[in-house]
Amino acid sequence: MSSNSLQFDPLTPRIGAEVHGIDLTQPLSDTTFEALHDGWMRHQVLFFRDQALDIDQLKDVGHRFGELHVHPMGDLDGHPGVVRIHTDASTKAISGQGWHTDVSCDESPPSASMLHLHTVPEVGGDTLFASMYDAYDALSPTMAGFLDGLEACHSGRETYEAYFGRGIDSMRDKAYPEAIHPVVRTHPVTGRKALFVNWGFTTHIIGLEPDESRALLDFLYQHLAHPNFQCRFRWRENSIALWDNRCVQHTGTADYQPNIRSGHRVTVVGDRPV
Repeated sequence: MSSNSLQFDPLTPRIGAEVHGIDLTQPLSDTTFEALHDGWMRHQVLFFRDQALDIDQLKDVGHRFGELHVHPMGDLDGHPGVVRIHTDASTKAISGQGWHTDVSCDESPPSASMLHLHTVPEVGGDTLFASMYDAYDALSPTMAGFLDGLEACHSGRETYEAYFGRGIDSMRDKAYPEAIHPVVRTHPVTGRKALFVNWGFTTHIIGLEPDESRALLDFLYQHLAHPNFQCRFRWRENSIALWDNRCVQHTGTADYQPNIRSGHRVTVVGDRPV
């Protein structure tokens, strides 16, 4: 497969592109992977159609981006690094609700997330993605300067215990993960700054009074969800989304039950945010 065959069709001028001219069931040459990676850095989230990958093939693609990350709630039996994403009529706790960064409560959150859905509803179940580069760039210089240097606590307890009902003994490390990260992180490849707080895991900002922390986080959550920073992906059978977890947040829509939406996700071990 030649890297010259790759075509990136942007969904918006700021974030998201659909990739054509690639078959992810086949091994990627170094030149093709480099071109793919360059496009990923440029567009932040990439989408692929008609990719009938099995679990091992999905893992192989994920491995090209780095070591696979083991989820705090555990992975698919026999497949470390793979999480089953499944919703049907009986599902109570639907994954992906609310704007979030995957597993930001880990000391080194995933750098990449790749979701492959093999079964999707006829309509509904879209995923929205938002650029945290653009969210940061849209702040006033005064607000950006205030946020630079602040740190926030990220905890998995509320999500994993309260929402998913997982006891501490069932967790990967027999503990709910918790970490302190900068409110604004610098991307290790592009050097761009991005907001790094999210509704799913951030509990409070270090050094502020509780009311101050809540007011600031509420503002940032409202700000980062502005439509100008977003793209929206409508899934079809055997589609894939690959997003940069260091500078992109996402949220799923739960408008499709009782229909089935099912597939698998791999994440890649990232670096500690700075």
